[in-house]
Amino acid sequence: MTENITSTQTKTPYGMIAILFIGAFVAILNETLLNIALPAIMDEFHVKATAVQWLSTGYMLINGILIPASAFFIQRFTDRKLFITAMALFTLGTFLASVAPAFGVLLAARMIQAAGSAIMMPLLMNVMLTAFPVEKRGAAMGMFGLVMITAPAIGPTLSGWLIEHYSWRILFDIVLPIAILTLIFAIFKLKNVTPERAIKLDVFSLILSSIGFGGLLYGFSSAGDKGWDHILVYGTIIIGTLALITFILRQLRMEEPMLEFRIFKYPMFALSSAIAIVLSVAMFSAMILMPIYVQTIRGISPMDSGLLMLPGAIVMGIMSPITGKLFDKYGARSLAIIGLTITIVTTYYFSKIDMETTYATLVWLYTLRMFGMSMVMMPVMTNGLNQLPAYNNPHGTAMNNTLQQVSGAIGSAVLITVMNNKATAKAEELASSATQGTANIVNESMLHGITFTFFISTLIAVIALILAFFMKRVSPAHDSNMNEEVSDHK
Repeated sequence: MTENITSTQTKTPYGMIAILFIGAFVAILNETLLNIALPAIMDEFHVKATAVQWLSTGYMLINGILIPASAFFIQRFTDRKLFITAMALFTLGTFLASVAPAFGVLLAARMIQAAGSAIMMPLLMNVMLTAFPVEKRGAAMGMFGLVMITAPAIGPTLSGWLIEHYSWRILFDIVLPIAILTLIFAIFKLKNVTPERAIKLDVFSLILSSIGFGGLLYGFSSAGDKGWDHILVYGTIIIGTLALITFILRQLRMEEPMLEFRIFKYPMFALSSAIAIVLSVAMFSAMILMPIYVQTIRGISPMDSGLLMLPGAIVMGIMSPITGKLFDKYGARSLAIIGLTITIVTTYYFSKIDMETTYATLVWLYTLRMFGMSMVMMPVMTNGLNQLPAYNNPHGTAMNNTLQQVSGAIGSAVLITVMNNKATAKAEELASSATQGTANIVNESMLHGITFTFFISTLIAVIALILAFFMKRVSPAHDSNMNEEVSDHK
């Protein structure tokens, strides 16, 4: 195993990484492509909004269940076997979705897609950690950030344009040939970078993890629609929390856990995880609140609202590799402080938008906010992962991806609740004064809810900035001890 880690650092497998990149890109792109198409799917299959929402919720749930288990899969199977299996599942799901004759088939297809995509991101991140030495990881992870950030940002714009001109099925038709080609290349060209180990899956851990993370994700995701007092919401959150506590205690007692929680004893990994959680909550505010403000309150078309976010996606795409190289040179702390300062200022200005704010102002603010965020997430995560011994890389990547999923769901639910409560209170206040028409009251109260929630997001981002001051650069010399640590562990 020691020889494998050393050799992978002397000869970087760029061809393999390119194949993994394309697979991960189409998988993440597909996650956000479908959101704008949901009304068209409702019309075609004659299903209600609560049912069609499962196309997104179900996808997220499968991710939440499988990502924690990805550490086991990455250690147990070779990169080649794992990626080909994941890509085959994703391709099969995409094909079934494209030809789905009924809503049930489409939902099953989305679940199959999710099963494939859930493994791709942790696998790609783990291969890059193994393939690059610590002093070159910033640039490598910057390219990884290009995939992770650009794909979901492009999704709504691309699907908005396609839905205006074609059937929703084209969203799967354009992804399918890329998925097939990636699968063919993987079968003929993919080689292994990380070794496989003969470890056994603890089935009870997998069940606890599925109930724990699945319950939390479902409960918090449903809160915005059903309300916190609905039994399905608080019931699944309580069950999920109890299962998760049992899961964590079980992992801490096991010699070879499914997901290693002892990695939090490394201070920079623990700190980077805390910053990433806080930032995920703040980041989701714009993703949820902007479409409501732009489309519902201002009446801007889905296509134009998608275009509004496109410059921000392009800036993030351009900045990701640059940020990675800056990280290698200067470390994560200075980048995080500058990026979070920009994020805080722009988020605060979003809390001041009104009915007269121009389209150009919104574009500039959103783009600047994305510019700030592009300097934070990947450097912070990479800095944390750099402190982990090589044998803990699969656990580090699985933990990061899991925490982002869960914190995103919790953050979204809390922010939607804050917005709804503030909007309802404002509507009652305006109705009692009876100086405006009903339509104006609805818009004014919703705007008030949105701006207040952006202000809360500003305060959340300030917490991340405070934490960033405690970051320290992990010395590349730590990596020279990794081979000994791997030997000791074995």
